[in-house]
Amino acid sequence: MKIHDWPTGPYPARVRIAIAEKNLQSRVQFETVNLRKGAHKKAAFLAKNYSGTLPVLELDDGTFMAECTAITEYLDALDGVPTLTGRTPREKGLIHMMSKRAELELLDAISVYFHHATPGLGPDVEIYQNAEWGFRQRDKALKGMHYFNAILESQPFVAGETFSMADITVIGGLIFAKLVELPVPAECGALHAWYAKMQERPSVKNRVTMSELSGTSD
Repeated sequence: MKIHDWPTGPYPARVRIAIAEKNLQSRVQFETVNLRKGAHKKAAFLAKNYSGTLPVLELDDGTFMAECTAITEYLDALDGVPTLTGRTPREKGLIHMMSKRAELELLDAISVYFHHATPGLGPDVEIYQNAEWGFRQRDKALKGMHYFNAILESQPFVAGETFSMADITVIGGLIFAKLVELPVPAECGALHAWYAKMQERPSVKNRVTMSELSGTSD
């Protein structure tokens, strides 16, 4: 398998964490797509992923699979023992619900803020910007942080009692928040404490070094 991504990107981080959680590092090669040069919007990459987003999983049979949730579902099912996306119908439903909320209320909102209300990836990539919309999405992300703080005040993980894809999505959001210098509000104590614990997980701590571990180059 091959992963087309950008090593420090918040969306690629979600798949890199899933790969490590499933101990699949030895089965994956990484190929860097240069976001700063807009390589993800060029024809060669669009042929792999119509949406022009990262990451993309390339299977040995030539299949290309985009979207972090879809890729995580695939990786989690390979060994027949899903640990990230739920085992029972109830677990699956709750994990997918919370992961989608993490995308809408946190990760994607920060992405819009980054691309519209900051220099983003630069003028060669950011063809259109709407700063007002970007700042509204920044405020939405801050509200989302308060939401997840309330969730984590009553349970150890985002979707319940075990680490899951939903936690990975929130982690991706907080990675992005740090990149754009959008701090988690001080009053979100439960979210701060949870994130500190998450950063101690080997899958989170070592996500950027996976390309080196797999012996591939950029």
